[in-house]
Amino acid sequence: MIKFHEYFLFIVGFLFLIACSNTSGDSPNSKNATDSPNIVIILADDLGYGDVSYQNPQSKVRTPNIDDLANQGMVFTDAHSSSSVCTPSRYSLLTGRYSWRTRLKKGVLYSYDRELIDSNQTTVATVLKKSGYNTAVIGKWHLGMKWTLQDGTYIPKSADRKKFTWDVDFSKPVQNGPLSVGFDYFFGLSGPANHPPFTYIENNSVVSIPTLPKPDSVFGQPGLMAEGWSYEKVLSRITGKAVEYINQQNKDTPFFLYFSLTSPHTPIAPSEAFKGTSEAGPYGDFVQETDWSVGEILRALENQNFAETTIVIFTSDNGSPARITSRSAPYSVIEEYNHHANGMWRGVKSDIWEGGHRVPFMIKWPKKIQPGSSCDKTIDFIDLMATISEILGIKLSQKGIRDSYSLLPILTNNGNGHYRRDVAIHHSFYGKFGLRKGKWKFIPSLGPGGFAKPRIIEPAREGVEGQLYDLVQDPTESNNLWLKYPEIVDSLSSVLNAYQKN
Repeated sequence: MIKFHEYFLFIVGFLFLIACSNTSGDSPNSKNATDSPNIVIILADDLGYGDVSYQNPQSKVRTPNIDDLANQGMVFTDAHSSSSVCTPSRYSLLTGRYSWRTRLKKGVLYSYDRELIDSNQTTVATVLKKSGYNTAVIGKWHLGMKWTLQDGTYIPKSADRKKFTWDVDFSKPVQNGPLSVGFDYFFGLSGPANHPPFTYIENNSVVSIPTLPKPDSVFGQPGLMAEGWSYEKVLSRITGKAVEYINQQNKDTPFFLYFSLTSPHTPIAPSEAFKGTSEAGPYGDFVQETDWSVGEILRALENQNFAETTIVIFTSDNGSPARITSRSAPYSVIEEYNHHANGMWRGVKSDIWEGGHRVPFMIKWPKKIQPGSSCDKTIDFIDLMATISEILGIKLSQKGIRDSYSLLPILTNNGNGHYRRDVAIHHSFYGKFGLRKGKWKFIPSLGPGGFAKPRIIEPAREGVEGQLYDLVQDPTESNNLWLKYPEIVDSLSSVLNAYQKN
């Protein structure tokens, strides 16, 4: 007969073996949702701070889906893209490094430009892929690719790509695109919808070979277009692909979706269902269709029971140019409809002023981030690389992601955690720099450095060589304090120089 103490020891041992068997078999692909949450980054294209009705009660457009996301997570009121135009800011988001550390010192990449991210460079996608994630980018890439010419050679990095527009061999695979920097799947466009080639790419191949010259009457740069191509269908097409991708995922393997929208960037082309739905013309209609797209992603996560195990990040690659239509001038939607696409902030997309790079930024993380919370710390979305790495417990070399600092202490402490970033570097379309430190905004040049005119302003007063603003007292950057605080000018100039040389 088994004695009581022997029976007790047998039961304890049996339970211990069960516990061990349930934990020892864990793999990167079977971590629970707390260890490896799904991650979705939704990056709007040219959406301004004031386009989101949650942040701008006077907005002439409504963004109920983005507003719901804000209510369910944390909103950052002083968030910035690392550049006031798209290619450099997208580079920074994916790599944790400022783009001006690369060959791209100003401007953006254009059609058929070569890749900006080296295949051996650490990206958000490579980090997550090594951690067992399925990884996908759907939408606009705009970080360069390697195209083959009709003679079998490749377009060189230093070439004038415009002269090769008509000589690309679209039957050959596209190389050095998203699949070379950590993504398992890609569907979308090589660049903005108004840049050739006017066709979709899936993984390394074009979906339809473009054979028709784009008519001059159609907005956009010269180039070849696939039969049946329509600007009005682009947003719905990539949204459908993103929803399809979410629907294909399973609970056993975490996934990362970088959903890179093409809107409300030009061509401003709202679909028929959204035309006339806003109080801000075609631009406002397109913003509302952008909000619909965000809603489709959120609904797909709900429908697949991923909503509670997924981090959703929403932001924009830079500020809005505030155009009514594709051919309208910057600021026109403000002047005609009184819709302040960038809120109260001065400037537009491309400028070094706040309107160029202060962007909507919100994160939803169920059970980790308090719904309806906010943070007024100055952040840069370049910090997503370090943030995601820390969430997964991955230590990266600071040299490799030298410009990224983790937001995790802020996210998990209701906006009040310790955050290592003490300055943010801004960069304009024409390569002008700005620096933010505390309440001070420092710009070592005059003028906006972007689309706003005059782009460059020569000093009118002796000694006024740049701009210094107190954003607490002067959020609209109206009162230049350059001469009043020379010691602040000297100090911030030294800080910026150190960052540039580091």
